[in-house]
Amino acid sequence: MDQPSEQRARVAKEAARLLYTGASEEYKHAKERAARGLGLTSMPSNYEVAIELDLIAEDQEGEERERLLKTMREVAILIMKDLVDYNPVLTGSVWRGTARRGSDIDINVYSSEPKDAEALLVKKGYNVRESEEMKLVKGGRTIKSRHISIQLAEGPVAEVIVRPVEDMGEEERCETYGDLKRGLKLPELEKLMRTDPLRKFVPRRRYR
Repeated sequence: MDQPSEQRARVAKEAARLLYTGASEEYKHAKERAARGLGLTSMPSNYEVAIELDLIAEDQEGEERERLLKTMREVAILIMKDLVDYNPVLTGSVWRGTARRGSDIDINVYSSEPKDAEALLVKKGYNVRESEEMKLVKGGRTIKSRHISIQLAEGPVAEVIVRPVEDMGEEERCETYGDLKRGLKLPELEKLMRTDPLRKFVPRRRYR
């Protein structure tokens, strides 16, 4: 009989496969479905699944994935330059270096007037596909943010999240990797593209 660690590894691989193929969209659902399908009860962490997902993407996409990451980071620079007055920060899989086919470019910006950032994107000629206000209760206060999806001519979708100015610099812990979601500011991203464009920002173990 498999040891608990071996069971977790099997569930992690299957959950990663479900996420990669689009059969599941959320880690929790993918893990539950994988465990149920394998008849196992040991549940891996999101970190374990993320590592397996990265390995699958590497195996399936190879050099194409490297080209995609470079392109998405270059496109992110262009968008961040247009939004420079809103202190843009690249986050998500394009920051992490784990982007794969179907990944979005995630950029946080900060403004007390979310619609101003959206209006600027429209003025700059971006195709705003969707714009939605979202609310999150955190620490006893309700935080509002606007999520703006823009369809890029290059193919991928960029998700620009307009957050309150007071949230700028606030530390957040990643639910998947357990580390702090630091992201990259525009000067940091530009330097990265000159020195190490394929660098990954993934901890070698899960924190906390």
